[in-house]
Amino acid sequence: MTPGAIAVLSLSMSTDAFAAAVGRGASHRPDWRSAVKAGAVFGVIEAITPLIGWTLGLLAAGLVEQVDHWIAFGLLGAVGGKMIWEALKPAEAEDDAAPPRSGPWALIAMAIGTSIDAAAVGVGLAFLGANIWVIALSIGFTTFVLTTIGMLIGRAVGARFGKAAEFVGGVALIALGTLILLEHLGIWAL
Repeated sequence: MTPGAIAVLSLSMSTDAFAAAVGRGASHRPDWRSAVKAGAVFGVIEAITPLIGWTLGLLAAGLVEQVDHWIAFGLLGAVGGKMIWEALKPAEAEDDAAPPRSGPWALIAMAIGTSIDAAAVGVGLAFLGANIWVIALSIGFTTFVLTTIGMLIGRAVGARFGKAAEFVGGVALIALGTLILLEHLGIWAL
């Protein structure tokens, strides 16, 4: 993968964590130190999950070598589509009656929930033979930065901005999956 593709992937994988952080920041009003801690939790978990997916993908790589680009396209498209759907879901459809979850375990659960898509992307990256270490570190660092910023933005402006970021991230993942497919089909060169 090119550095540009890694940057797009990192930003895309970070947008759902950013959206969650904006919402958490809006409800918890964190100080700078708490925002950095939350960013670190999200960043570490977001860096680990593509490694897990990549490992699982390597185990299956020999079986699906001829269709790996279609799998990467499908996984990125599905994750991107889910992100777009979540971003477009009306606010009243969300569970507003539940109290905001707080504490370290709630933060970890939220970080895991927003990083599941990174595991799916890791599976696709295994099929592509991508350098998972560089990508995982990039995703983790980007998530750390965006989550920290998202917590502080949420504190200042509320949760609405996070949905737009999640939508843009979903579109970017679909575009990246499409470019990977077109490259492997020989139609486009990344």
